[in-house]
Amino acid sequence: MEALSLSIPIIRVTNSNTNYISLGAATNYGSLSSLHHRSSSSSTRPFTLKKKKTVVRVRAESEDFELKQVRDMAAAKKRWEALLRDEKIKVLTPKEAGYAVQLSNKPLLDVRPSNEHNKAWVKGSTWIPIFDVDNGLDVGTIPRKVTNFAMGGWWSGMPTLSFDNSFLPRVVEKFPKDAELIVACQKGLRSLAACELLYNAGYSNLFWVQGGFEAAEEEDLVVEGPVPLKFAGIGGISEFLGWTDQQRAAAAKEGWGYRLVFSARLIGLFLVADALFIGAQQIGHYLQEIRTH
Repeated sequence: MEALSLSIPIIRVTNSNTNYISLGAATNYGSLSSLHHRSSSSSTRPFTLKKKKTVVRVRAESEDFELKQVRDMAAAKKRWEALLRDEKIKVLTPKEAGYAVQLSNKPLLDVRPSNEHNKAWVKGSTWIPIFDVDNGLDVGTIPRKVTNFAMGGWWSGMPTLSFDNSFLPRVVEKFPKDAELIVACQKGLRSLAACELLYNAGYSNLFWVQGGFEAAEEEDLVVEGPVPLKFAGIGGISEFLGWTDQQRAAAAKEGWGYRLVFSARLIGLFLVADALFIGAQQIGHYLQEIRTH
């Protein structure tokens, strides 16, 4: 089997709670297999801005942490490739997974977060997210949400996610360790990380859906939910304007009628922005006149 090419962006992770690791739209899964062993020792350390040496030291620590993240990611890629190469984790296409679920009644574990699962899901699948939407509004969470939004969440619609240590206990409670378990997510990365966790926990009959649900065709799986399975992972401004790869592919099939909907949305967005700009100018002139009188 060819080695997988997995290119994953790196972000800083700040853990202020021993049960959760907050993740943004771009996530490093390199240290995922050891997350449930971590403590709060990685919490952000206080520092004094007045001291120049302290600022330099904190910056150096940040750079060291980024280097550690890169090393962790490289190590994870090697582990995943080895697990697949040695067939400790077996590979299925979405079509093969569909056959196994429909004809052989094999269990399908959906590890996607709730924002994706609630849009579309495979009939009969079991949903246990390895990451889920972080709905916290505490002092430590709000800055991460702002950072995630600024780093692309506004465009992709991807919320801030958290890894929960209850994932593994819930799977163990639901499935015996000798079960033939098919594991899937939207694009295939989180499910591969989940397979590693499950394999290390003693599961020996794991099947990973390569490419995730996004690689599935309509006829591959029996799907329930308000949107097509391919569209469950999109959101934000890109979805509103129809500028995702999934929507472009749909537009190529549907024709001009599909394109016109999103063209109208784009024109409407420009009109609203223009109206807001003109309104702001008028308010500015009005306030200026008040000051002069």
